[in-house]
Amino acid sequence: MAKRLLLISNSTNYGEEYLGYTKPHIREFLGDKAREVLFIPYAGVSMSYLEYANKVKLVFKEMGFELKSIHEESNPKAAVAKAEAIVVGGGNTFHLVHMMHETGIMEPIRKKVEDGTPFIGWSAGSNVACPSLKTTNDMPIIQPSSFDTLGLVPFQINPHYTDGVIPNHNGETREQRIREFLEINPETQVVGLKEGTMLLVEGEKVLLIGSKTVKIIKKDQPTLEFDKNVNLDFLLK
Repeated sequence: MAKRLLLISNSTNYGEEYLGYTKPHIREFLGDKAREVLFIPYAGVSMSYLEYANKVKLVFKEMGFELKSIHEESNPKAAVAKAEAIVVGGGNTFHLVHMMHETGIMEPIRKKVEDGTPFIGWSAGSNVACPSLKTTNDMPIIQPSSFDTLGLVPFQINPHYTDGVIPNHNGETREQRIREFLEINPETQVVGLKEGTMLLVEGEKVLLIGSKTVKIIKKDQPTLEFDKNVNLDFLLK
């Protein structure tokens, strides 16, 4: 079956309710193919897994879906095997990846999604769909056994991407940090996914959803910028 992913930059736009702008897209993406989703809350650090799961559960219930959290399952691998859809929430990517390796669910999730199970991730949850966590914005608060992640797409995502510069601040811009990554990882391309946008991957097709543009950054090449009217299938090549 064709691989299906909805990779979201951020959960909440300024002034909106939690997951507000994502709801119509999540509802359309899941359609009638899943009535229950398996939630991965391991990126949550500042709140308990239960609090995080309950927060997300309310939103999915409003959309007509039941939600189970993997932290409540006695056998996480079996829970993944039975999942109708997999949802990975945002938070700290290092902690998320640490727990995904620790619980042994990285490979089972990869296999399930490759076999056609719908996958939704936002922020850290979109990072782990990539080959590694190396383009996260997060602080390394814990050391995972590996930086390798699901590799469901061949490119890297930088969620919450911004061209913003803080006045009188001499730190690197987001693009400068990404270009540092590319010096060490020259074969990779990085997608700067701005807040309020998401990538829909279906089989060999990639669509940008949202009113903002996306940036594609490659080593020793000018940064390219595309809107939602441009075919982005080349990202999977």
